[in-house]
Amino acid sequence: MSKQTFIKGALILIVAGMISRLLGFINRMVLARILGDEGVGIYMLTLPALFFVITLSQIGIPVAVSKLVAEAHTNQQYHRIRQIVTTSLIITVSLSIILTGLLITLAPYITTYLILDDRTYLSFIAISPIIVIVAISAVLRGYFQGLQNMKPQAIAQVIEQIVRIGFVILFVQLTIPYGLAAASAGAMASVVIGEFVSLLYMYWCYKREQPALLTKSIPKAQSAIQDVYKRLLNIALPTAGTKLIGSATYFLEPIFVSHTLLIAGYTISESTSLYGQLTGYIMPLLLLPTFITHSLSVALIPSISEANANQHQQTVHYRIRQAIRLSFASGGVATIIFLLLAPTILNLIYNTESSSSMLTFMAPFFLLLYIQAPLQAALQALEFAKQAMINSLIGAAVKLITLWLLATKPSFGIDGVMLSIIAGVIVVTLLHIVSLAKLIHFTIPMSLVVKMISLMTVLYVIGEQLTNWLHYLPSILYVSCSIAIITMLYVVGLWLLKILSKDEWNQLRTGRF
Repeated sequence: MSKQTFIKGALILIVAGMISRLLGFINRMVLARILGDEGVGIYMLTLPALFFVITLSQIGIPVAVSKLVAEAHTNQQYHRIRQIVTTSLIITVSLSIILTGLLITLAPYITTYLILDDRTYLSFIAISPIIVIVAISAVLRGYFQGLQNMKPQAIAQVIEQIVRIGFVILFVQLTIPYGLAAASAGAMASVVIGEFVSLLYMYWCYKREQPALLTKSIPKAQSAIQDVYKRLLNIALPTAGTKLIGSATYFLEPIFVSHTLLIAGYTISESTSLYGQLTGYIMPLLLLPTFITHSLSVALIPSISEANANQHQQTVHYRIRQAIRLSFASGGVATIIFLLLAPTILNLIYNTESSSSMLTFMAPFFLLLYIQAPLQAALQALEFAKQAMINSLIGAAVKLITLWLLATKPSFGIDGVMLSIIAGVIVVTLLHIVSLAKLIHFTIPMSLVVKMISLMTVLYVIGEQLTNWLHYLPSILYVSCSIAIITMLYVVGLWLLKILSKDEWNQLRTGRF
């Protein structure tokens, strides 16, 4: 068994996430250049409904698996680990089969009457098999996370993206002669194949790397199995509520956008194109740093669960602060880069600069999103998932109400959609901070906030001068040199201001994790 501690496990996921995101951008570049704004819009309109159904099929089980496996492994209850995995698979696979049938059945209604673009129908049908695949993969990921072995899911991430890119080029080229609807469906089919190959690798790791654990005898006591069900659902259901709220909001968002922009005077084609720019071009860039925050969150759950089980509250607080510092650090440099280089980056990746104002406007607010995931993971690991769910519900309500109030007005239009997204991010993050303060008396040091704002301000001023000096270089060199120099200066600033601690760097350098 290959167990890693918090920093090493997070580092493995961060590296894999970085590779995966870079590969993901290659995939999006292919789609953007072949499908165009409208084709990407069709593709993106399909995803919210899919994510909603996938969340329903999992009902928060993966987080519960990670937490319970970590506790069972700490107490050397190996038979219980097998029970947790088996029970979780039964629940998620059963639900995912039912939901796949429902999605296929309801696809004509959803595409025609809710999304208002029936060109998305083929994409719905093409992507539907992924629900069962993702449900099984999620349980296996939770199992490995609970054992604090992040390598299988890290490698699986990269495999999935490589396979997806290969098939998306093939399928989109084959289907584009038949129209944008068919090409979007071809892109969705490539996603299914990538996830399936990734699942095969995860299952191989499950059978190969844990032979002793898998062959342990399992007590037949009905009470033991019932206890597993009870613990799973007690943790999973509030976690599922949080994810369902996010997925439901994501599902409703394109429906609201289609209707509100229609009220504001846009045509269906115009609203699809604008939504494609926002969600297909801008949001992936803004969410780029989240591969780090997500990795930290994944590693945080078993680490906090183990510390909490041993009643090491000081360690719990330290881990949360550590995750927030690293999230701030990763998000800060990305924010500066987006503010300084938005038009050139968009032109290089998507061959368009039309939505650069969206990126520069939204980037500073997304600093709060980058610390949101570790805060939510901490609440879930400490069994306060119900509070995280309530916070998410409030944020979702604020987001959708803001969307309807603003996007229906011609003076706002797509700007109203952006403002609603920002409002949701701010509300949820602040509520998570308040919840942790009330429940465990956790606080974010003001010194960290002041240091980060100061560092980003100084770096932005330097970056403006730097980009003016380098502006006459060819685009690729201009962006590469600017990012490299800004990042180096940023790392020096992190070191001088002690935002990243000496101990963390020493641990990474010496390998003593």
